[in-house]
Amino acid sequence: MGLFPFMSNDLGIDLGTANTLIYVRGRGLLIDEPSVVALDRDSKKVTAIGLEAKRMLGRTPGDIEAIRPMKDGVIADFDLVEQMLKYFIRKVQKYPSFFRPRAVIGVPSGITEVEKRAVIDSAETAGVREVYLVAEPMASAIGMGIPVHEPSGNMVIDIGGGTAEIAVIALYGMVCDMSVRIGGDEMDEAIVSYLKKTYNLLVGDSTAEQIKIQVGSAFPLEDELEMEVKGRDLVAGIPKTLRITSTEVRDALNEPVSTIVEAVKQALEQTPPELSADILDKGIIMTGGSSMLRGLDERLRQETNLPVNVIDEPLTCVARGSLKIMENLDTFKPVLMNTGKRGR
Repeated sequence: MGLFPFMSNDLGIDLGTANTLIYVRGRGLLIDEPSVVALDRDSKKVTAIGLEAKRMLGRTPGDIEAIRPMKDGVIADFDLVEQMLKYFIRKVQKYPSFFRPRAVIGVPSGITEVEKRAVIDSAETAGVREVYLVAEPMASAIGMGIPVHEPSGNMVIDIGGGTAEIAVIALYGMVCDMSVRIGGDEMDEAIVSYLKKTYNLLVGDSTAEQIKIQVGSAFPLEDELEMEVKGRDLVAGIPKTLRITSTEVRDALNEPVSTIVEAVKQALEQTPPELSADILDKGIIMTGGSSMLRGLDERLRQETNLPVNVIDEPLTCVARGSLKIMENLDTFKPVLMNTGKRGR
C-alpha cells in the first residue's frame, strides 16, 4: 500500500448467486445488488447490471435478455461476471485511476480448482490488484465475530441463493464441511414446478421468490398464511389468479429443505466428539439469505435436538467477514484458500 494507506481500496466481496455485496474499508457496505446482467441479444452488449437488470428479469422485450451469471455459488458465465464485477468495483472506487484495490472474496467451500481460477481471473481483469479467496462459512463466522482461532468448535450453516454450506470451525480451520448446491434458487424452482403440476399455472422466478418470502415455511406455523398468485393458465393460455396457502408451499419446499437438513446431519456425524460437545453447548448458527425461511431453524432444532440460532443481518456476514480478513491479513492468513497463486 506504500505511502497512501488512507487511499487504499481494500474490499470484502460476497460474490453470490442471488446478490453481490461489497464492503469497503472505512466506508462500510457500498454495494448490495442482485447478481443480474441484462444483455442485448443482437449486439451482445450489456445494457444494465444489478438492481436495474433484476427489474427486467422475466419482463424484457425480445431483444433484451436478463441473465444471472452466477449459478450454485460459482461462475456460470465468465465474461458477464467480469463485467459485473468491473461495474460494481468502479462504483465503489474513490480513486479509480490511481489505486487498484485488494480484495478477499467469499466462495463456496466445495469450489473446484477451475472455479477458483475463474473467480480470481474475473476479479483481476475487473481491476483488483490482489485477490484472496475464503470459504463462505469461514467468512460468515469471522463476520459474526466468532473467535475462529480458538480450539472450541462452532457450527455455521450458510444458506445462500445457490448453495448451503455447513462447517464446523476451530483453530482457523474447517474441521468438517459439507457444501450442497441447494439454496434459495432451488426453493424458487420447487415452487414454480409445484404450481405447474398442481394448478397448471405458470409463474416466473420473481413471483416464486415472492411466494417463498410471503408464505414460505419449513415447519408448521401457528397461524398458516395465504396469498394471491397471478400467473398464466397453461391450458387456456390466459392470465389466471389463485390463492395459495403456506401449507401447500411447505409441501412444495420439502425436497430442497430436506436435502439441507440431511447435509447438516451428515456434517454432525463427521464431527469429532470433542467438538460435538462444544456444538451441544453453543448450538448451530445459521446465516445467509435463505436461512430466513420461516421455521427452518425450528425444523433443524426438531431434527438435530440442538439449539439453532439465526443471526442478525444474515445477508451481510460473508462480505463483512471478507473485509475483516483483508484488514487483518497477517492474522487471518491461515483461513485463506490455497489458490496456488496469491495476488500479483
